[in-house]
Amino acid sequence: MAQARFAEILGRLAAGEVDFVVVGMTAGILHGVPITTLDLDIVHARAPDNVVRLLRVLHALDATYRHDARRLRPQESHLTGAGHQLLTTSLGDLDCLGTIAGDRGYEDLLPDSVALELADGARVRVLSLPALIAAKERTARPKDLAVLPVLRATLDELNRHASET
Repeated sequence: MAQARFAEILGRLAAGEVDFVVVGMTAGILHGVPITTLDLDIVHARAPDNVVRLLRVLHALDATYRHDARRLRPQESHLTGAGHQLLTTSLGDLDCLGTIAGDRGYEDLLPDSVALELADGARVRVLSLPALIAAKERTARPKDLAVLPVLRATLDELNRHASET
């Protein structure tokens, strides 16, 4: 697999005016968690106009369903539901999620997100580190439980640094 370029995907989504929140380990990385990930996870607004903008970006990225030899492309009906669309793009793997942690959609996550500016100047919404920890605790999959100590340690370090300044 070619090197994933998640920042470029995020920049394209932002430039396409797609409403989304970065979740998963990419959210952790954007907060400074020292870990790697193989995909970029976003929860997108499922409103029809936003789905059209998201599809436009996905088309430009040549997005198809991962591990599907037929190279099926996502459609509007796929992206308006609560399910997970696991895609591969020309810039890396992108998971477009309708909800996380059971039933939390884009609108539910907004209050628990922060706006971050990327190196290229694009601004994106990212799930806060405390909310990411809570989501991983609630999901409780083995891979989520395994990263909780690193997430918590990073949050403690960020809080310690903030109290010193």
